[in-house]
Amino acid sequence: MTRLPPPASFLALSPARPAASAAARERRLVVVSNRVAMADPGGKATGGLAVGILAALKRSGGIWFGWSGAVTPAPPAAAEVVHGDDITFATLALARRDYEQYYNGFANRVLWPLFHYRPGLIDYKRDDFAGYLRVNRQFALHLAPLLGPDDMIWVHDYHLMPLADELRRLGIEQPIGFFLHTPFPATEVLRVLPSHAALMRAMCAYDLVGFQTENDLSGFRDYLLRCAGGRAEGIDGISAFGRRLRAAVFPIGIDVDAIALQAAQSVDSRQMRRLQESLRQRRLIIGVDRLDYSKGLLQRFRAFERLIEMFPETRGHVTLMQIAPPTRSEVPEYNQIRRSLETAAGHINGRFAEFDWMPVRYLNKSFNHRTLCGFLRAAGVGLVTPLRDGMNLVAKEYVAAQDPADPGMLVLSCFAGAARELGDALIVNPYDIDGVAEAIQEALLMPQEERVERWQAMMAVLRRNDISVWRDTFTAALAEAATGR
Repeated sequence: MTRLPPPASFLALSPARPAASAAARERRLVVVSNRVAMADPGGKATGGLAVGILAALKRSGGIWFGWSGAVTPAPPAAAEVVHGDDITFATLALARRDYEQYYNGFANRVLWPLFHYRPGLIDYKRDDFAGYLRVNRQFALHLAPLLGPDDMIWVHDYHLMPLADELRRLGIEQPIGFFLHTPFPATEVLRVLPSHAALMRAMCAYDLVGFQTENDLSGFRDYLLRCAGGRAEGIDGISAFGRRLRAAVFPIGIDVDAIALQAAQSVDSRQMRRLQESLRQRRLIIGVDRLDYSKGLLQRFRAFERLIEMFPETRGHVTLMQIAPPTRSEVPEYNQIRRSLETAAGHINGRFAEFDWMPVRYLNKSFNHRTLCGFLRAAGVGLVTPLRDGMNLVAKEYVAAQDPADPGMLVLSCFAGAARELGDALIVNPYDIDGVAEAIQEALLMPQEERVERWQAMMAVLRRNDISVWRDTFTAALAEAATGR
């Protein structure tokens, strides 16, 4: 397996510790996302994205606006606003019809499969697209009265791509940036979407659009230049649909020290003692993913089965623990993948298990983040093999959670955005079942000295581009883009 160096664009966008610009510091930040990660100002945030956004909001003071998670019979009359010391949380409920069309329909049965290169799974309905636009309009209508003249607005992910256009229609002229956490497809894949032109026109209302990788940025630029008659301006400027915006790469990071600390503190926990006792000195291979067809879980199970076939010495000596919490249970494709994984796990265990060894532990449940960090630390191999992923923070968390003196080895899909940065992992093609099996075996047999060397190189990248660097780089670029406008 070859090592991949970080791309030049990543190195250029990842200085040691960029400071937010003066313009960014002076402006209040308003974050908009489909869900608000923490609506209780006194609560404790979990997850890298929530931690990064909350830190940015606390620095400048600001608002976090989004869906509350509640579904009601009728649209809400107003947003529910909770004021904290530094942050205001503003949330909206969704009417049942809006939830079905905007969230289950267009966002998760059209955009999600399309952006993950699964056009065959798209279920496009004009009514769902109308509902998607309607909810974005509702977000804009309820957000606009909360905005001040010097605010800077940061919108997140595929649920809210038209939001800036709706805000501009209401006369909002403050700087608005957008960050896409998922992949962005190539032009010919995007054109499968009947409403591609309307969606891309709406995205051009942003001052700044950010992506995880160069591939995602290239897909966006290529569409605007070839299909929308756009014009490149400077290094990252684009003019299209009568508007000018900047588009660039901002690979998201994690809170490296927090993950490492949680993993170290979990070593003596009750859960870790139970895990170690149950393994009985066997090597642990771990996967942690949402239950989603984009994660390549069926291919991963086949690769593990192939590992046992190709390398009989692994029988009785390795265990795959796959944690896959359920998600989007209202979408039929997710129920199908759950049934398929249960069947695959049962097949492997039925074929290879002994009275004292179960090859696959398939856990269709959630664990708290501290426990997960401990599990990651205990695993000699981290298996992160999505068929397509924007970044995949589990890959980064696995590296950060390792014991520096005796780290495990990451096996990483070339189709995860993280592969652009973690070139010292064992990079694999998840469709190559034998290749993944061979990489797992290579990871299991890799000498400690080489594992330490690779781990140190990957940790250097993680620290150079942690969650605070991502946050500060994007907000500074948004302030500059707005100044240019």
